[in-house]
Amino acid sequence: MQDDREVIAEVLQGNKEAYALIVNKYKGKIASILQRTLHHSHDAEDMVQEVFIKAYYSLPDYKPNCSFSAWLYRIAINRGIDELRKRKRMPSVTEMDVEVRDECPIPEEDYLEKEQRHALRQQMMALDKNHRTILALHYLQHLSYREIGNKLSLSVDTVRMRLSYARKKLRDQLSKPEKKGGTPL
Repeated sequence: MQDDREVIAEVLQGNKEAYALIVNKYKGKIASILQRTLHHSHDAEDMVQEVFIKAYYSLPDYKPNCSFSAWLYRIAINRGIDELRKRKRMPSVTEMDVEVRDECPIPEEDYLEKEQRHALRQQMMALDKNHRTILALHYLQHLSYREIGNKLSLSVDTVRMRLSYARKKLRDQLSKPEKKGGTPL
C-alpha cells in the first residue's frame, strides 16, 4: 500500500481517483470518531462523506511534514463538534398547541378549558427557554427522556432533572395569584 504522502501528491497532481485509497483506508476510523463524538447518531454516516469532501478541498493546505491521519482526524473531530454546537441551539417554542379531547364539549367547559390552556401557555412562556423547551418536548411532542436527551444533546439524568425543575417552576407560577386582583389559577 502506498504511503499517504505519495497518494496525496498524486491527488494534488490531478489524479482524483487516487483519493479513493485515502477514503478506503480511513473511512472506518472517521466513522468511529464521529459516532463517539455524536453519541451514536444516525447523522454520523453523512458526516463521514462531508469530512472527506472537506479534506479533499483542503489538501493544498496540508503540511506534508505533519501526520496526515492526525490532520484528517482533526477535521472529523471539528465537524462533530460543529454538529453538537448546532444541536445545542434549541428549537424555539413560541406556540403551544393543545388538542381538544372532547368532540362535543359543553360551552362552559370549553370556555374554561380554553382559559386554562391560555393561562398555562402564558405561564410556560414566562419560563426560561431551556425549561419551556423541555416541557414542550415532553408534554406536547410526547418525547421520552431519552429522545429529548438525544435531541438536545443531554444525558437522561439531566433531562429528568430539568423537567422536574421546570414542573416545579410552572407549579409555583400557577399557584401564585394573578396580578390586578385576580384569583389564583
